[in-house]
Amino acid sequence: MADASFKDVPELFEVELTESLVARTESLSTFRELGPPDLVHVLKSTGRSGQRDLGSYHYVSGVDASSSASLAAYINSLTYNIEDDSGWFSKGTSWKVKSGCYCCFNAFSRVDVRVDVKIPGGVQAYVVDLRGERHEATPEIWQETFLSAILRAILYSDDPTYWLEAYRKLDPITTPEGELRFLQAAEALFMKGWQVGSDPEIQVATVVSNHLTAAIMKYFGDSGRYQHAANLFEKILAKEPEVASLLARSYIGMNEEVKAVQIMASAIKQTPQSYTLLHVQCDFLRAKGKYEWALKLARQAVNCAPSEFVTWEKLTEIYIDLGQYENALLTLNSCPMFTYNGRDAHRNLNPARVHLPPKGAIVEILPERVKTEDDEADPALLRLPAPGLRGTWARAYSLLTRLVSQIGWDELLKTRSSVFVMEEEYRMQKAQAEGKPHSSTTEKVIHEDGTVSSPRRGDSLQGQKADRADDDASTRGVVSPTQSAPDEERQGAGNDTDKETLANADGLPTIRISTESAREQAAAAKEANGHGEPKENGIKESAGNALEKPVQAAENSQDGEGGQGASQEPFSFSNKRLCERWLDNLFMVLYEDLRVWTIFRAEVAHFKTQHVAYRKTGLEWEILGDLGMRLHHKEEAKEAYQRCLDTPRYSYKPWSKLLDMYAEEGDIQRTLQVAVRVAAYQWGEYAEMTYPTQIARCFFKLGQIHGHAKISYTLLSMGLPEPVLKIMESYLQYGRVFKVEGYDF
Repeated sequence: MADASFKDVPELFEVELTESLVARTESLSTFRELGPPDLVHVLKSTGRSGQRDLGSYHYVSGVDASSSASLAAYINSLTYNIEDDSGWFSKGTSWKVKSGCYCCFNAFSRVDVRVDVKIPGGVQAYVVDLRGERHEATPEIWQETFLSAILRAILYSDDPTYWLEAYRKLDPITTPEGELRFLQAAEALFMKGWQVGSDPEIQVATVVSNHLTAAIMKYFGDSGRYQHAANLFEKILAKEPEVASLLARSYIGMNEEVKAVQIMASAIKQTPQSYTLLHVQCDFLRAKGKYEWALKLARQAVNCAPSEFVTWEKLTEIYIDLGQYENALLTLNSCPMFTYNGRDAHRNLNPARVHLPPKGAIVEILPERVKTEDDEADPALLRLPAPGLRGTWARAYSLLTRLVSQIGWDELLKTRSSVFVMEEEYRMQKAQAEGKPHSSTTEKVIHEDGTVSSPRRGDSLQGQKADRADDDASTRGVVSPTQSAPDEERQGAGNDTDKETLANADGLPTIRISTESAREQAAAAKEANGHGEPKENGIKESAGNALEKPVQAAENSQDGEGGQGASQEPFSFSNKRLCERWLDNLFMVLYEDLRVWTIFRAEVAHFKTQHVAYRKTGLEWEILGDLGMRLHHKEEAKEAYQRCLDTPRYSYKPWSKLLDMYAEEGDIQRTLQVAVRVAAYQWGEYAEMTYPTQIARCFFKLGQIHGHAKISYTLLSMGLPEPVLKIMESYLQYGRVFKVEGYDF
């Protein structure tokens, strides 16, 4: 049955004929947004009466879906791809494609457009609705299907979280004429863009926040050709004033800042309630260092769209920029969180056989795809909960890690206990609830947007940090006698010493402090608590855990009224807030990350002092690299990814991460060396596309500085085999065809 396979197209063979088509029809009603990649099903036959037909299928994106003829042409191209293994003397059984069906989901009308091809014979195009009923395909349906297919090809091109077996990715747009057709279709259907859904962080898709606008900005933004996006948005601006935010972003991308400011100034008069426009202004002001001005706009954006996560997220970011960490925590606590809905996908079927042929000479440089001891890892690393965060949860966690990287763990716990009611405080207040009521008219009141004010005098105390008087019970619970000022730690960038205490009987390092650099001093635990008594906000851990474990905050489900507690100072809940349960959980996730990172860095330091090689498996280095990136330790993460490359493990991620890092640093030689491996992995997974891809984005970033000619000559000097060089040159060829900045020098 080997000769029934395609030469270089992946396939999944069916157990029962057409089961993939039946499963897709049944799943149509579950597709919420853009839909899954296109499904191509073929029937193969030998033409002999005793031989049963074989059914196989694969997924594909990037095929021109503008008409039935273009989809039929793809199926026809597969007829020339069947392996011919007939012998020299005896003619073997020859398999041929008997028929094919191409399925492409229309995300606008929520229907599946299908093209049946009989070989030899005719082509039949029809539409299948969510109930499985057939309808005729109209020109409007074809235009929507064409645009839906391009949006999937662009947005799924290098999404690391979206993986399908036997998924072939082709270039959606290869000529300027094709790009013009894309722009014309986008203009015609722009007002329907909200129907295709939006990113998981957006609660309600709008005409400017949806997958269509995201794809347009990604497609033109990755190559720095914002002028084409600006031309499109200029045409639509007359019909829809809210598009001004996208137009302004395009002009800022073109370095036409004066024009962008003029557009924003006139648009804010027309649409003062547009949070997307306010956010563009925020980002522009932050880039200019005007954080106080940006803060006012971010607050206004929250008022305009209080149910959107991104408005609260932006406000939190600006509070962190300004060093107002209490307000940042309060604002983060107010973020509305949504259930994460991933990309639409097909229902998994168990195939009778999987055929994944090697794709070209470039994949020969990859290691064997077999499970080795380098695919094993310590259970403590595998159990880390942070990698499983998605959508708004992942974005909120990144804000929390940014906070801890700036002020450190101890200071973050102190800030947390100064703004949130801790469980111990709540129990204490509840026990005293029957006591005499305590008037709190002089207490500070914390508002939803993070501002703090005094009701009696009316003076704003917004922006004050955690250096207020110890006026409540919880701040006394985080006494850290050895804590140093975060500012002093941040200034000590040159301090690269690692402190550790070896006190355990079994010889393992007892980690007191893990501070290899100033960045780690800010992000990891700064000092272990030196006292034996338990702390209210920090539990004394064993020698291996130097971080204070955060105790639970009071649940946000109780009435926050109570009498004066047993503390010496008067205490009231009116100057504190109840911490959301999800944020409390994120603190525990952060604690786990920091604990593992602290132990890891202390182990590295210990082995260095002992002049002993520090060994981990490939998977462990990869997990530690991801952990370093999450905690904003870029240099240490880079080192971990580099160590991962020393192991013979089949893994795309470390190469991909290093490609972005080297491109960011402007290192041409290393970027190209890593890009060859990334291209090999992509081709190994049948991603035969040039743009938009991570490699093209990195090449064009370097091209803006050095020019494409220098990149091309560097590639030539590497002495790559001809097939590999041809693939690498294809990224620069795209730049020449579409005149990406740097193509002519």
